[in-house]
Amino acid sequence: MTSMPVTTWSLEQTAPTDLLPAAAPEGDVRIVRAEVPSPEFSRFLYASVGGDIHWIDRLDWSHARWLEHLERPGVETWVAYERGTPAGYVELDPQDDGVVEIAYFGLIPAFRGRRIGGHLLAYGAARAWDLADRRPGLATTKRVWLHTCSLDGEHAMDNYLRRGFTLFDTKVEAEPEVAAPGPWPGAYPA
Repeated sequence: MTSMPVTTWSLEQTAPTDLLPAAAPEGDVRIVRAEVPSPEFSRFLYASVGGDIHWIDRLDWSHARWLEHLERPGVETWVAYERGTPAGYVELDPQDDGVVEIAYFGLIPAFRGRRIGGHLLAYGAARAWDLADRRPGLATTKRVWLHTCSLDGEHAMDNYLRRGFTLFDTKVEAEPEVAAPGPWPGAYPA
């Protein structure tokens, strides 16, 4: 199997005032928290958003593994809908000492380039900053971080920077070169 170099950038905000807003997109776009842990829905979002950008690490998760993850205290999934149709999501994953990771963020390909992404990212980051308000027992958020890589969408890094995230680490590693899996086998041409 051949490998390719993949650059991973880690970015952070260290105060709520770091967050820079984004203009709300035109039309009927709403962001709603998925309050009921649903492995089926979360896997749909993961595969649909990440299918063309090589998200593969959760594709082999069992139903039980998805449920275990989603039921962890403080894990939240916020979903953007355009006219009632899921357009993308942001997943928050609290860690120790008031740190919240934006574990996954992105849009389904058909919804990219319509100004939904900046709005969803700003909304998700704001929810990371106020996570302890909704989850008694969690430490007050002191840091919000995420990572993106050279396989992600071409506008991902710019979006993070425009929302006030700053770079704190860069790594380049060889990863196996695999075809983008799509949301289901054969969804994308070879």
